[in-house]
Amino acid sequence: MKLTVNGKVESVDALTLRDYLAHTELVDKRIAVEFNGEIVPKSIFSETLLQDGDVVEIVHAIGGG
Repeated sequence: MKLTVNGKVESVDALTLRDYLAHTELVDKRIAVEFNGEIVPKSIFSETLLQDGDVVEIVHAIGGG
């Protein structure tokens, strides 16, 4: 299936948002995820099913002072 992730179309085999993030090694990182226009809490990444054409935006948290 194809997802648009941060503006780029990708072909993926993942079934859930957590599967996708694990594949990209982002699952345990400090990130915020918007899925089809809605912020997704980390607690439901495993329950969020992916479908062809979904749009995902991922933002990395950067610390500093």
